[in-house]
Amino acid sequence: MSTATSPVADLPTAVIGVLGGSGLYAMDGLSEVEELVLETPFGRPSDALVRGRIGAATVIFLARHGRHHSYLPSEVPYRANIWAMRSLGVRWILSCSAVGSLRQELKPLDLVIPDQFIDRTHGRPASFFGQGAVAHIAFGDPFCPVLSTLLSDAVAAVLPADRQLHRGGTYLCMQGPAFSTRAESELYRSWGCDVIGMTNHTEARLAREAEIAYSTLAMVTDYDCWHPEHDAVTVEMVIGNLRANAETAQQVVRQAAAAIDQQRPASSAHHALCNSLMTPADQVPAETRRQLDLFTSPYWGPLS
Repeated sequence: MSTATSPVADLPTAVIGVLGGSGLYAMDGLSEVEELVLETPFGRPSDALVRGRIGAATVIFLARHGRHHSYLPSEVPYRANIWAMRSLGVRWILSCSAVGSLRQELKPLDLVIPDQFIDRTHGRPASFFGQGAVAHIAFGDPFCPVLSTLLSDAVAAVLPADRQLHRGGTYLCMQGPAFSTRAESELYRSWGCDVIGMTNHTEARLAREAEIAYSTLAMVTDYDCWHPEHDAVTVEMVIGNLRANAETAQQVVRQAAAAIDQQRPASSAHHALCNSLMTPADQVPAETRRQLDLFTSPYWGPLS
C-alpha cells in the first residue's frame, strides 16, 4: 500500500519528543504545560508525559528513568515510552543521555552527536513486532542523519567556548546497571567505540519501527574506567557534571525545537515500515493488529 511522500510536511504543528536521561528529569521553559498519564498496549510509560510548547512547536517530554530515577536501564518500559510518544503525534525524538567517554579527546562536559551503535544489552523487549507479525526494519544508519545535523547545529549555537562538540561517533550500549570492568572498557576502545551508555540503542530501534526520526545528544559526565585518572572521579564531580549538562541540554532542545518546527525535516525513518512488513495483514492475529495499528495502518489499512 502506498504512503504519502512527506508524512510530516502537512502537520499543523511540529511535535517533538524529548527523552530525558540521568540528571534531566524535567523540561524548563515550556508554556501551556499539561501532564498526561497514558496506558499503552505495552503497559505504562516511565512517568507522566509532559506536553507543552516552545514557540510554535509542541514538545512532549518524558523522563526515561522516571522523575525520581526509579527504573534501572534494563527496567525502562521502552516500548510503552515510544508508543506513547507516537500516539501523541511525535515524529522527531531528541534523546538526552549521560555517557562515559572512551576517548581521551572526549572530555567531561563535552557533547557528542553519535552516528552509530554497538549493542551489548540482552533480555530487553526491543521490537513492537512478534506474536504473529514480522517486520525487518533497515537499521544500518540508526540515527536520523538529517535530525542529527540539525541537533549538532543547535549545540554549536549555544555551547560555551570552553566545551567541545563532537559530530559523529559510536555509542556502545551496555546492559548495566554496573559499569564496565577495565578489560571490557579496553575492549570497547579497541572496537572503535567513543562513548558508553545503557539506554539509547533500545530506544532507537523502537523509534525506527514507530517511524520516528531519532537522534541523541550524548553528554559526557566522566571517563570510563580505562582512563588512568578514573579513580579520582567522585560522585560529587559526576553529579556536578550532570547538572551542568542538564542546563546545556535545555538550551539545546529549545534551539533544536525551533529549527525542527521551521524546517519539518523529512526522514527516511518516517517511511521505515514501507518495505519492512513481512506478514500479510489478513494473517496477523486481531490483538496484534490492534497493538500495531498506530504504526501499520498506512500499510495494512485501518482496523475494521
